[in-house]
Amino acid sequence: MKFGIDRLLAEPALREPLEGKRVALLAHPASVTEDLTHSLDALIASGLNVSAAFGPQHGLRGDKQDNMVESEDFTDPVHGIPIFSLYGEVRRPTGQSMGTFDVILVDLQDLGCRIYTFITTLLYILEAAAKHGKEVWVLDRPNPAGRPVEGLTLLTGWESFVGAGPMPMRHGLTLGELGLWFIDKMKLDVEYRIIEMEGYQPDAAPGFGWPVDSRIWINPSPNAANLNMARAYAGTVMLEGTTLSEGRGTTRPLELFGAPDIDAPAVIGEMRRLAPDWLAGCALREIWFEPTFHKHVDKLCNGVHIHAEGCFYDHQAFKPWRLQSLGFKAIRRLYPDYGLWRDFPYEYEFGKLAIDVINGGEGLRQWVDDAEAAPQDLDALTSPDEQAWEEERRPYLRY
Repeated sequence: MKFGIDRLLAEPALREPLEGKRVALLAHPASVTEDLTHSLDALIASGLNVSAAFGPQHGLRGDKQDNMVESEDFTDPVHGIPIFSLYGEVRRPTGQSMGTFDVILVDLQDLGCRIYTFITTLLYILEAAAKHGKEVWVLDRPNPAGRPVEGLTLLTGWESFVGAGPMPMRHGLTLGELGLWFIDKMKLDVEYRIIEMEGYQPDAAPGFGWPVDSRIWINPSPNAANLNMARAYAGTVMLEGTTLSEGRGTTRPLELFGAPDIDAPAVIGEMRRLAPDWLAGCALREIWFEPTFHKHVDKLCNGVHIHAEGCFYDHQAFKPWRLQSLGFKAIRRLYPDYGLWRDFPYEYEFGKLAIDVINGGEGLRQWVDDAEAAPQDLDALTSPDEQAWEEERRPYLRY
């Protein structure tokens, strides 16, 4: 199959509208061609007039390891063009940076999750392009989590840098398709084009969204280390709003959860007792780990490793958001007074608990903390949102 960047480079007719125009690129470390050349280098080598580039969270080259670590603007030492940070002094492109190009190419590998900030950066680019009369082209890439939809829809008033709009946690769209939805939803007047993938089959085994036989995995952000992480992320990202470790400071971040003061086998047992069907499509394994940085640094943690891979993986059955929610519920049942929720300004949102910012509302946390609430209660809250999104996104599907 061909990603959008590879089609643009291989097909002169696709590049023809860019001739004589100043072209910018929004990219990150996974923005590479099929031969692993970074898209910035490949586009300049193709003869396009690349006049500027932009980096999202973690930077154009992926230099920043943790969340909420800002990147600076700089001049590219090889090509001599300005590189503007969209996760530094600003989150939205400035008028000055918008003046450096006519068309911006967006080549970002997404993870298919509302909280992954690259989709919010796409929205901000679209809004700025509408204001300044610029074109936006998305060079489309696969959604490694595939088409399934899961989670509560973000509520009005809960928009943030990790919540660009009213969609569920796991949206099931490619970045190009999301752009179409943003333009309609936000009523943006912008010239927009998708360079679509060729041969993309999001429902086909074995990758179900990721072409495992033809493309290697490259981290789009430092802690997005493999396909298993991408599949689990719509659930494990919620750990960032808790005192539990999500595995940062280990070699398998955002695939596991744990702490020094929990009994992981007991947690798994309680999860199975409460809602065994929410654990389908993967395997859970007890794990011991000691983070070298971040939460519980240098402390031995007992935890749960989620394996949505190999012979254990069932694409349609796997429900990462419900699975992680169930992990929280099990801990709350076993340890009623456990200090589960982390209280700090998450993505610079003040006055709101991080877990609520992540979920776009208070519903998930309230369900976890309600001793009387059962799994079917969360299902009853969430299923209508998921069904509504399935219908809402349908006109934007391109594959």
